[in-house]
Amino acid sequence: MNAPAPTPSSPKSHAFAGVLPVFQTPYHEDESIDFGALAGEIDWLFSRGADGVVMAMVSEVLRLSSDERRDVAAAACKAVAGRGPVIISVGAESSRVAEDYARHAESVGATALMAIPPVSIAIDEAELLRYYARIFDSVRIPLVVQDAAGYVGRPISIEAQARLAAEFGERALFKPEAEPLIPRLRELRAATGGTARVLEGSGGIALAESYACGIVGTMPGADLIDPIVALWRALVADDQVAIERIKAPLADLVRFAPGLDGFLAVEKHLLVRQGVFKNDRVRGPVGFVLDEAGRQEIDRLFERLTAALR
Repeated sequence: MNAPAPTPSSPKSHAFAGVLPVFQTPYHEDESIDFGALAGEIDWLFSRGADGVVMAMVSEVLRLSSDERRDVAAAACKAVAGRGPVIISVGAESSRVAEDYARHAESVGATALMAIPPVSIAIDEAELLRYYARIFDSVRIPLVVQDAAGYVGRPISIEAQARLAAEFGERALFKPEAEPLIPRLRELRAATGGTARVLEGSGGIALAESYACGIVGTMPGADLIDPIVALWRALVADDQVAIERIKAPLADLVRFAPGLDGFLAVEKHLLVRQGVFKNDRVRGPVGFVLDEAGRQEIDRLFERLTAALR
């Protein structure tokens, strides 16, 4: 779990592809960040086959202070130590703050950024494009445009995403999460002439269907790294038997608790179960609490999924 880190490589050498899990932020009992556990989580993810790591919504970025967001971003880049890409979420309620997060992430070694739109205000498409353009222009590294409307904010139109793809070229990647997921993914690919590099974020529910649409990678939660890596490798190998064996139990588990707080509760419970975290603490207020019956059901579904991998 704590193997020596390889020599860092140039960010340009990393492909933004494959399995790029979003790490969860571990806390001590007083809700201060457990940076030792974070480094251990990242080591564990790479040992299980992750191609890189991501700091994003289920890292609880919206519940961290500005200083904590910078500290976690820096700690993640240091822990990865060149083993793969590090994508840092920089979305904010103002363009100026997003630019500041972006420049900081680039300065501490992020290989790419990701940004959701502002969530507290409804802005028109022209203003949204200016928001993303300011982030792009503040740095030199790529940016993943995240449409997180599946659980927060409002959908980004396919036309707006296509305009960003045309303007920023290879520096622009996309993570579409608005429903209906697969039709919108196909529309985005079609609107960009099949050139848009898309990373899916369904947690594994729609991974096989998204792969058929031409995605380059997936950003699941950290807790299910083993089945996601197994499913991704089966998709690459076109191993239909393995794909069908993993898909159903994975989807049943991911569907158990929809919504951001549901994801957090289940993912942290499973990280504790696998010995990665010491506790399952989530910063409140929370909109979903995993009770004892829920934990037992999650354990049953996880055991079923684990059996499918064997």
